Amino acid sequence: MGARRALHFVFKVGDRPRSARFYRELLGMSVLRHEEFEEGCKASCNGPYDGKWSKTMVGYGPEDNHFVAELTYNYGIGEYRLGNDFLGITLVSSQAVSNAKKMGWPIREVTTGVFETEAPGGYKFYLEDKEQLKKDPVLKVTLGVSNLQNSVNYWSSLLEMKIYEKDEEKQRALLGYADNQCKLELKAVGGAVDHGTAFGRIAFSCAKEELPKIEALMKKENQKILTPLVSLDTPGKATVQVVILADPDGHEICFVGDEAFRDLSKVDPNGAKLLDDAMASDNSEEWFAAHNMKKAAA
Repeated sequence: MGARRALHFVFKVGDRPRSARFYRELLGMSVLRHEEFEEGCKASCNGPYDGKWSKTMVGYGPEDNHFVAELTYNYGIGEYRLGNDFLGITLVSSQAVSNAKKMGWPIREVTTGVFETEAPGGYKFYLEDKEQLKKDPVLKVTLGVSNLQNSVNYWSSLLEMKIYEKDEEKQRALLGYADNQCKLELKAVGGAVDHGTAFGRIAFSCAKEELPKIEALMKKENQKILTPLVSLDTPGKATVQVVILADPDGHEICFVGDEAFRDLSKVDPNGAKLLDDAMASDNSEEWFAAHNMKKAAA
């Protein structure tokens, strides 16, 4: 197996300006790139929606060596229903804790030195109150599972992740592809996993030639493939190949060819301006108000 990398988690956002403020001003992330699309994605990157949408990548550094967030905004959708599938992202940043307090953003200490806060939409973030690491400060993504052993088997045996920790008593496990990468924590939720309509997607890269092998393995093992191997175009940027899977609880998993993705994901120095311009020209709220309508709740 070639080197695999944890890349990003996809969040659906209904309030783009407030979300941008949270990730930029509270967490202290930068806009790495911003892209606008006139129609839905062939791999349902923006969810099961066909209309105009945007993608904003935010993080603490280049996607080559940082785990980042992908914020997808569907122009006609104002809110999404949370489930119990996404349980949080943990990162190290005393500055983010300080920023939250200064901004008056709701925050509470859940264990000594660890603070819980929520991004717009209700997505939980756990902030360790320590000096931000020189390396990537994003430590782990936590997902809810219905059967811990089944999920660990899937991620370790089929997707070849290393098991770093497993705690039967607390019904949790920590897995990853490398010591210096963001980890995946699986935590039993004591019942079925509900994805709501806010469900996200976790993305990893691998060598391009591994993609058909991953797809073939999933077919052989009778595992769910949401999107068979497909090429995705971004105007003016590299075309990437992806295959989208679902684990035993329906968590969406994207594998993308590493070489083309490194080209696609280069930091765009104009990313922040593109996002700001898009928000300034977004009159969807006014359009709905003028027609005595509210944006749809998905």
